[in-house]
Amino acid sequence: MIDARKILLPSGSRKAVQMRVVTAATWPKIFSKLPQTAQKWAEAQNFAGTAGSCLQVPGGDGAIAEVIVGSSGGDGFKLAWLCRQLPPGTYAFQTANSESPRFAELAWCLEAYGFDRYKTQAKKFPRLVCGSHVDYEAVVRLANATFMVRDFINTPSNDFGPAELEAAARKVASLHKAKLKATSGEALKRGFPMIHDVGKASPRQPRLIDFTWGSARAPKVTLVGKGVCFDTGGLDIKPASGMALMKKDMGGAANVLGLAQMIMDAQLPVRLRVLIPAVENAINGEAFRPGDILKSRKGLTVEIGNTDAEGRLILADALALADEEAPDLLVDMATLTGAARVALGPDLPPFYTTDDGLAADLARHASEQRDPLWRMPLWEPYNTLFESSVADMNNSADSSFAGSITAALFLKRFVEKAKSYLHLDIYGWTPTARPGFPKGGEAQGIRTLFSLIAERYKK
Repeated sequence: MIDARKILLPSGSRKAVQMRVVTAATWPKIFSKLPQTAQKWAEAQNFAGTAGSCLQVPGGDGAIAEVIVGSSGGDGFKLAWLCRQLPPGTYAFQTANSESPRFAELAWCLEAYGFDRYKTQAKKFPRLVCGSHVDYEAVVRLANATFMVRDFINTPSNDFGPAELEAAARKVASLHKAKLKATSGEALKRGFPMIHDVGKASPRQPRLIDFTWGSARAPKVTLVGKGVCFDTGGLDIKPASGMALMKKDMGGAANVLGLAQMIMDAQLPVRLRVLIPAVENAINGEAFRPGDILKSRKGLTVEIGNTDAEGRLILADALALADEEAPDLLVDMATLTGAARVALGPDLPPFYTTDDGLAADLARHASEQRDPLWRMPLWEPYNTLFESSVADMNNSADSSFAGSITAALFLKRFVEKAKSYLHLDIYGWTPTARPGFPKGGEAQGIRTLFSLIAERYKK
């Protein structure tokens, strides 16, 4: 995995080419103060300070003496493209007269990410010296967690099944001396029957990954991540087009692990628990069927209306376990429904909670962290959409409407004791590259959640 410390260098660590950020409005004044040779060079390049433009000013020796960057202002994610445009070298945003745009260092790191595990030669990117006003360790923490999430999601399922997901979780846990146990086999069947039933058709054994960290006396924060390492849809099989990106169906687990790593690395004063039901939804003679009735850990029975609505089944058992100890904050993250993408697109994950204070805080942190989330309603009347005549509920709503909402309502039935509960229906993927966000697996919501948890549970 790429390490942000090789891309972002500590403040004052070495000599760097200075980058000056200008706008079309400020450029004339800055231009007037440049040396004559630099002015002529700018004129020859038709540089006018427009957003997305870049002027590499040569020195007397022919090397780059200064970089002038056109910007429209705002946060530094708009400048992430510099990392791919500039030649190898070491750069720094000029801070003599003004600070670099917020998030510029983080955006530079995120743009430099490349999934090169299966490539014979990795691309090299220029390095950036961190501004003296920026918390270097905080940026590295965010960047490395994002790299890890992206790597997990981008890895094809043949190399990242339930066992490999458990190994990845063990690595994260052991790095911070967290205690991990995994439940599989007969113990899984007895204690977490829906996780077992969803994963039993695969030769890759299903399991529940469970690790804890921190003082038992601290506020309890529990994270649950959907770990469907590949989803065929089961007997209600997906078409080829629907299966193409199903390596990312463990994106909830990947994001939960990224968030957990940040929490532990920052030593936040919480008792952290991470639960990941890890399965492959495959097809063989043992596969669970439409019409089957499954018994959950909580005791509620679920009629299977569609085997492709398996994520909520494994999450339900994990949420039931999490709820038993009444955590202060219970969060689940899952690549759960296509309906969420239809409603809000790939870049804006919806979240659900009945805690209005939590919702307001989350929305504020999402805006501050440039890590967008959008609240959706837990509309109770829609509970009737997944009623069953033969069981306590059906896993598939009897309607094509409100798919993300009904999935959230289904999960909510398995949470009663948690003081605050939050469900995020993420996509975990960037379909079209944009500055700071290359195409592929993506961390969504974890910067926001980390900021919220850090504020809510201060030392």
